[in-house]
Amino acid sequence: MKFKNIITTLIVILIIVYTFFNYNKIINYISSIFSKEPKVVLNEPNAYYKKVSFDFVKESETFTPLSMQDIKDIFYSILDRGYDEFTFYCPSEYTSCLDDVNAITNDAGVLTHINNFVSPFNNFKSINVTYSQSGEVNIKIEKLYSSDDIVTINSKINEIINENITDDMKVEDKILKIHDYIINNTKYDTANSDSKSSTAYGALINHKAVCGGYADAMALFLNKFNVPNFKIASNTHVWNAVYIDSAWLHLDLTWDDPVSSSGEDTILHKFYLIDTPSLEKYKITDHEYDKTIYEELS
Repeated sequence: MKFKNIITTLIVILIIVYTFFNYNKIINYISSIFSKEPKVVLNEPNAYYKKVSFDFVKESETFTPLSMQDIKDIFYSILDRGYDEFTFYCPSEYTSCLDDVNAITNDAGVLTHINNFVSPFNNFKSINVTYSQSGEVNIKIEKLYSSDDIVTINSKINEIINENITDDMKVEDKILKIHDYIINNTKYDTANSDSKSSTAYGALINHKAVCGGYADAMALFLNKFNVPNFKIASNTHVWNAVYIDSAWLHLDLTWDDPVSSSGEDTILHKFYLIDTPSLEKYKITDHEYDKTIYEELS
């Protein structure tokens, strides 16, 4: 009987000691069980995470939305981090949260603009959003670029850099070299005959592309050079925005690679790192973009 009492006493002492040294962990665990708002799980971002905030969308700090803008920021952040799937929760005080999630999900234009601010390798091909009335929102992302595509493109990018870029070159000279390389080695796919023509694979591997392919290819090199950038989209066109010498400038490889009736290759530099007033002087419909989205260039 005494032996049992001793064992019981030792167990109680051990429990008290463990509780003393792990008080915060125990309290947090109990709180998580009874908490009304589930915790968001953040996995490590992939290699193409830019971790940059813009005027239109910013990195989400809490992943708990309290406004429509917060939801946009969450979509941007999970794309920027390269997640394939993510779940967040609408707090009870944000009564219109699910309606706002639904509005953004069904607005292809907003999602496309958000997509333009992340690395091309983290761009989505499709997004599937489901939610429950309890406020749980699940997002599944199908990437535009497959793992095999990324390996092939990265290999080509490294090859091009090794053959054309030196460490002593200024950033502007590196950008110009790549601008000219892409144009000299890519034909505009007037028939848009290949689904990859709107990707960097089309420009760098198949050597034929439409505007999306030119812009993605350039963006990948800019990322390699650690130059801040994003893509701009109008209703009919896509090109690059580049931050250099403390200013955001336009860079449009597609319009610098005009299609001639003779089929002769031509390279221009009219749309190479120009400011917005200079761009607007050309009065080109393709370049009429929403300045409330791409405010950096205003």
